[in-house]
Amino acid sequence: MQKKYLPKDIEFKVQNIWNTNNTFSVTENKKKEKYYCLSMLPYPSGNIHMGHVRNYTIGDVITRYQRLLGKNVLQPIGWDAFGLPAENAAIKNNTIPSVWTYKNIDYMKKQLKSLGFGYDWNREITTCKPEYYYWEQLFFIKLYEKGLVYKKLSEVNWCNHDKTVLANEQVINGCCWRCDNKVQRKEISQWFMKITDYAEELLRDLDLLEYWPEQVKTMQRNWIGRSEGIEITFNVANNTEKIVVYTTRPETIMGVTYINLSVNHPLALKDSIDNPLLANFITECRHTKLAESDLAKRKKRGVVTNFLAINPLTDQLIPVWVSNFVFMEYATGAIMSVPAHNQKDWDFAIEYNLPIKPVILNIDGSKPDVSKSPMIEKGVLFNSGKFNGLTSTDALKAISEELIIKKIGISKVHYRLRDWNISRQRYWGTPIPMVTLQDGTILPIPKNQLPVILPENVIMDGLKSPIKVNRKWAEITINNQLAFKETDTFDTFMESSWYYARYTCSNYNEDMINSEAANYWLPVDQYVGGIEHAIMHLLYFRFYHKLLRDAGFVKSSEPVKRLLCQGMVLSDAFYYIKTNGDREWVSPLNVITQYNKKGQIIKAYDNAGHDLIYAGLHKMSKSKNNGIDPQKIVALYGADTLRLFIMFAAPVEMTLQWKESGIIGINRFLKRFWKLVFEHVQQKKNYSLVLSDLNLNNHQKLLLKQSNNTIIKVTDDIDRRRSFNTAIASIMKLVNLLVKYSKVMESYQDRAVRQEILLVLTRLLYPFTPHICYELWHHLGAKGSIDESSWPVPNNFELTTDNSTMILVQVNGKLRDKILISDDNLKQEQIQKIAMQRYTIAKYINVSNILRVIYIPSKLLNFVTKQ
Repeated sequence: MQKKYLPKDIEFKVQNIWNTNNTFSVTENKKKEKYYCLSMLPYPSGNIHMGHVRNYTIGDVITRYQRLLGKNVLQPIGWDAFGLPAENAAIKNNTIPSVWTYKNIDYMKKQLKSLGFGYDWNREITTCKPEYYYWEQLFFIKLYEKGLVYKKLSEVNWCNHDKTVLANEQVINGCCWRCDNKVQRKEISQWFMKITDYAEELLRDLDLLEYWPEQVKTMQRNWIGRSEGIEITFNVANNTEKIVVYTTRPETIMGVTYINLSVNHPLALKDSIDNPLLANFITECRHTKLAESDLAKRKKRGVVTNFLAINPLTDQLIPVWVSNFVFMEYATGAIMSVPAHNQKDWDFAIEYNLPIKPVILNIDGSKPDVSKSPMIEKGVLFNSGKFNGLTSTDALKAISEELIIKKIGISKVHYRLRDWNISRQRYWGTPIPMVTLQDGTILPIPKNQLPVILPENVIMDGLKSPIKVNRKWAEITINNQLAFKETDTFDTFMESSWYYARYTCSNYNEDMINSEAANYWLPVDQYVGGIEHAIMHLLYFRFYHKLLRDAGFVKSSEPVKRLLCQGMVLSDAFYYIKTNGDREWVSPLNVITQYNKKGQIIKAYDNAGHDLIYAGLHKMSKSKNNGIDPQKIVALYGADTLRLFIMFAAPVEMTLQWKESGIIGINRFLKRFWKLVFEHVQQKKNYSLVLSDLNLNNHQKLLLKQSNNTIIKVTDDIDRRRSFNTAIASIMKLVNLLVKYSKVMESYQDRAVRQEILLVLTRLLYPFTPHICYELWHHLGAKGSIDESSWPVPNNFELTTDNSTMILVQVNGKLRDKILISDDNLKQEQIQKIAMQRYTIAKYINVSNILRVIYIPSKLLNFVTKQ
């Protein structure tokens, strides 16, 4: 065993062993308990960053732990290879998206292997390859035939920067989730999947997800947005038209002072023909209207129509308005406005000086003053005719019943969730397998002509998708008729919505999913990924799993049992403004900074002399160029050091602020552990020592008891609590204790105790630092490979210990030994005698050269000698 810890030599050697032996490749084995651990599918951006390292290390730690428990463990990996970044990179670098993508995959694969992640590479998938998306196209056609897919002309979210449509879930605070540019509204023909058909089940089944973060489940509940209410029909005065509104508060109907319509409501469009002001307003809204997520910040604006509605219970005439905050996609596209008891309605009424009529008393029974704000609480009705005096709850029931009896009201359940817009106007994506005949008929591609293969050798001009200008590619003959392929491509969330199921049978060629394999492995036991995917990916793939179930591929209703959302890794971010107004992000490695006395950055500039703007701590990302290259850290300190740091620096759900000083501390710990094993091995290469509970002394019992406690703590931290940082802290504590006592451990029994504890420590550390532990396991003389060993369990010795005291023994002020004294009644002379009998002390002194002895009871013994 070499004396120094040299991670470069160890890690490369161990990784080659894993690769040669296919250590982490698995097959279905019904005789063993399965465990499927999965980290979210990486995008091949070219370089892994610390966020990747954190995500994949978490998954690998759990995977290796479960393997030591004796389970049949699957941990696959692949590439979410389609997407807009590849197009942009190809344009920027004058290359082809496919070339850029495959090159990045090769490089990132080497990076992941260098970190020692135990993936089953035999199951690797790449979503941009036809052998993957062929099944996606075939399944899409099946869904189309079942009526779960449709195409319609609709107003959509349009990102003018990326030149593509965005699903509602991809609009964050009115901006594109990818480029952060403002989103507009645009009418275009699009393909949709009927996720709304599964809205109730998606909502209900959240209750089954016991081991999902409550925050994620709450976000999904809010996004699905189930509400129970009533649709009420308002007649239009002097007209045969009717307006159907949806409300969850019918008890406030007596306080309706106006009706509000969406700009796309048929009645609004009809009135705009002879109403130029309204026509201009509708046009303006269609060009500038932001997504629903920006509603709270939007100024409420509107135009009154020439229509008057009739309150069905009072026959009162009320004006009909068209506004910029009512959405046609939700419910009926019309609302009854009660400004006295609704904030948005009140804002609008104040803006346009509309009547405000309160119909619910304050909690204390007084009439509410609604001149300054609405009264939004429930209470007792007034100003409501025969319903006066009823509570809001009783009035809701009574008024609903009357509306239903009069056949002007229908109980309804509505959802905020919209159907999933899956059309994208970009090139680098899965072609949608549909065609349009010359007569306008839309048909699916015949199954014998699948897959529709995306041409990869294209020229990117940055203006238009290559397949949209390639008539030769688009033309196809269907039933002896000329047809044109759909030139939109799938939203890339389609590929990442079923990849986890394909991993269970990635080399299966007979169908999309091998049901036998899928039902063995699924559902996923542990899924790891960022909470930023709570609405988009996590909702879509729950939906897709139910589609797979209903198609007969899987039996389970949910794809994942347990979800862990890791926090972000943060780093300083800097940029300057280019002449065209865009931001140019500069790597922190190329930044020179000046600080004030409080340690705050007051000035920053890069190597080229640009004055930089400090944007604060941000998630490490390619877009902000503030990532720290993991490969550089691995080259300096080793993969095990990086892995252990990333798991120790913060609880996994919390953000982690990158500090290289922490890396140095972790590296020092691993060196200390290596040295501890080295010194143990050098003492005596006899690994057949038998640990016996018959002759355990006090410090041996103490160490074994601490070892037992550590096993229990680390097991609970990893398995139940997922508290990896505290698990590592417990391991470090045991290592430090063993180092402390090793100098007083000289007997065969001492070495047996130390051997036992070192084998425990090596296995406890193995999930975090597999390379060094693989090597130390071998040097400790353990049988077989640590990859095939078992998780440690507490021994069954009787480990009650006496009160003991450790005394430091010095010679001329230099520490030479430590001795444990279990008898507090021993006198100084007796302690001196014990110390002088130890070889570590005797070689420095004899009775004749001792000048004096300094003794501090229960703490220190110092022999002062002639020098």
